[in-house]
Amino acid sequence: MKFLHLSDLHIGKSVNRFSMLDEQKHAFGQIIGYVKTLRPDAVIIAGDVYDRAVPSVEAVGVFDDLLTALAREGVVVMLISGNHDSPERLVYASRLLSDKRLFFCGAFDGGPRKITLTDEHGEVYFWLLPFVKPSSVRYLLGEREIESYDDAVAAALDMAEVDYAARNVLVSHQFYAKAGVAPARSESESNPVGGLDAVDAGLIERFDYAALGHLHGRQTVGSEHIRYCGSPVKYSFSEWRQEKSATIVELGEKGNLTVSPLPLIPIHDMREVKGELEKLMSKEILSLADKEDYLRVILTDEEEIIDPMGKLRGVYPNIMSLDFENSRTSIDIDAITTNTETIEKLSLYDLFGEFFLDAQGSTMSAEQAAIVRELLEAEDEE
Repeated sequence: MKFLHLSDLHIGKSVNRFSMLDEQKHAFGQIIGYVKTLRPDAVIIAGDVYDRAVPSVEAVGVFDDLLTALAREGVVVMLISGNHDSPERLVYASRLLSDKRLFFCGAFDGGPRKITLTDEHGEVYFWLLPFVKPSSVRYLLGEREIESYDDAVAAALDMAEVDYAARNVLVSHQFYAKAGVAPARSESESNPVGGLDAVDAGLIERFDYAALGHLHGRQTVGSEHIRYCGSPVKYSFSEWRQEKSATIVELGEKGNLTVSPLPLIPIHDMREVKGELEKLMSKEILSLADKEDYLRVILTDEEEIIDPMGKLRGVYPNIMSLDFENSRTSIDIDAITTNTETIEKLSLYDLFGEFFLDAQGSTMSAEQAAIVRELLEAEDEE
């Protein structure tokens, strides 16, 4: 049994006000290419199809194009809702689509949905478990004491009555963790305080493969057969070093598993560059990579620069973020507030800049800095 594992499409997402729809369509085109060449039996989408519960018209159109292309290839599609999805909207017309071998599982209704596929070694059972919260599972399974996400997933799996002697694949969208193993998380994921949404990966250890969604970086959870495939596109600068991919899984006889990543190449990569303005705009640096990549720029100039964003965008059109890193941004606000001589040497602008850095955890943007200067100048005139 060969299947493609995808998750966290987040169709319709914008990053720093830049729409990712073109990048998503480009990634989906590569995925369809893999389906045509590798001929998998199924494609699994492990949640967070859309970025919002109420997706835009354009996002719905992109997803419709993806499903239509997959249906043309005659591949089975199995899909669950994630924490970003509206389960009811996502599974609209799902009973009709099941005739086309498109199986959607939205809101939790008492247990995972079971889909059976057959290959030369016999039956493979796919268990579709959408994102669940303790409250929803407690409501449906009132006789059980369910307080945590761990309790909720355990209760849901108990309802499935899985025969672990057979071959079983779980499709789930939760934050699974293994004791002593720190998962790689990114800024674009939902991160509840204190990891309250964590689920013990030991609960799903007996599945032959666990196709997980929720974390955006490709990784295993304690065991090779428990995997997050990651998102197909970079959705924050905490992901800029990640190599995005889809995952192809081959499940042979019981106990025989092969997993391989399939690279997804973006139209424009997401990168971080650091240095002085003049150096970053030099031909030497510009020749090293695509200047139209999505960039986070960190300027290290000590002197103040007039309109740094305007100058940079003259050569780097897709700058998403501009930060500064120099002696001023590294001042310890706690130290200077107890030193009268240091305070007296700083201008009002510098003092406010240090206050802003301490309060917000980042330096002012060029636009914010301009507003502060304008206000201070107006105060001086008065």
